[in-house]
Amino acid sequence: MRTLLVLTMLTACASCPVSAQGAAPKADVAGIWLGSLTAGAVRLRIAFHITATDKGYSATMDSLDQGAKGLPVASVTLEGAKLTMTMPALGAKYEGALAGDAASIRGTFQQGGVALPLTLERVKNEAPLEPPRPQEPKPPYPYTSEDVTYENKTAGISLAGTLTIPQGKGPFPAALLVTGSGPQNGNEEIMGHKPFLVLSDYLTRRGIVVLRVDDRGIGTSGGRFTTATTADFATDAEAGVAYLAMRAEVDPHRIGLIGHSEGGIIAAMVAAEHPAVAFIVMMAGTGVPGETVLVEQVRMLARASGQTKKKADEAGRNERKILGLVKEGKDTATIEKEISGLSEGKIPEGEMAAQVQALTSPWFRYFLAYDPASSLKRVKCPVLALGGSKDLQVSPEQNLKAIRRALEGGGNKNVETDEFPGLNHLFQTAPTGLPNEYAQIEETIAPSVLQKVSNWVLKEVEPKR
Repeated sequence: MRTLLVLTMLTACASCPVSAQGAAPKADVAGIWLGSLTAGAVRLRIAFHITATDKGYSATMDSLDQGAKGLPVASVTLEGAKLTMTMPALGAKYEGALAGDAASIRGTFQQGGVALPLTLERVKNEAPLEPPRPQEPKPPYPYTSEDVTYENKTAGISLAGTLTIPQGKGPFPAALLVTGSGPQNGNEEIMGHKPFLVLSDYLTRRGIVVLRVDDRGIGTSGGRFTTATTADFATDAEAGVAYLAMRAEVDPHRIGLIGHSEGGIIAAMVAAEHPAVAFIVMMAGTGVPGETVLVEQVRMLARASGQTKKKADEAGRNERKILGLVKEGKDTATIEKEISGLSEGKIPEGEMAAQVQALTSPWFRYFLAYDPASSLKRVKCPVLALGGSKDLQVSPEQNLKAIRRALEGGGNKNVETDEFPGLNHLFQTAPTGLPNEYAQIEETIAPSVLQKVSNWVLKEVEPKR
């Protein structure tokens, strides 16, 4: 689920061409520089990749603990020992002094009216930039892994993914993995983690065929991501189910969907329209309209970030005001004016434009108004809905109850909802649940969740005697 906040400390932005200013000085700052920003309990590792050119220097920035890489640095200047780097797209600037041995830079990182000390040190070994991910499987695998493509005939696009097939004699039960919101590849790569790679490996080792797919317009899948809504992504999932049913290794009567976050909504949409779907698993899925989810998301994140209950409730009310304008179809100028007023004009111009563009996208307008209960009431197959007690993006208290209520209201008697203590939105064991922890945590998915999903699926697809 996308984290949609009016104010953020660092905003990930698409990589773009970098310009350089200033003649190359004698002291060379080319290389990789690593440091940490600390604000209260929040620690963010920042890396700058500086390259010498015939005109001076160019650079990009990584916010390693937010999973943001290649952020644009518009200008790099070095005058004597003074280094200045500007990032207007982020509303940020770094100023520092190069040490005499050229091994460190002591300075200040400024963004959104906040200035924090940031000391950078040269990185000779890039290993610290890639955090350990002990759960990621490494080849050779004890199963077959095949790159596949198939058509979504409804949309007229080709989708690409990876099919993993257990050893032994089939046909096997199968699961299609459905990613959460935001552009993601088949591994659902986010914040330096690959949750669907870990999940597919675990399930395939247990005897389940798994298909994980690049979102449309992402990786090697065709189509356009930016103009698609949740309903469009549901047709992509339908195409994936149809593809699985054609594979000789798959039992067509034992195919289900496992969706994370928005993927849970999509799984329910597909199951509601296709009674042949054998099961669905909703991992941090929603059961209430998007507007309700996002208002609570903002309130929870504010509270977990140290704001008082009064301030957090105010943030929630402000979010509701903005979302109300979006639902009413107000123009971008009106929405921008409201956001600017509520944030007291502290959002940089580039960031403001990106926020307004996101708020007025086809996907966002659809998500705000869509009520998952409309599909859940029509789902008749077995459903497992999971949440983490420290999920600050999709409240388990708000959504697990709503999911169960909608399913049972439609007559579904095979429903299980489980809340895992201490787990965040990605189902990692987490200190607070704040999104800035995702990349810092080594665990990709808690083993208890992997075990729960696989055991439940195998139980539900076991041939009835």
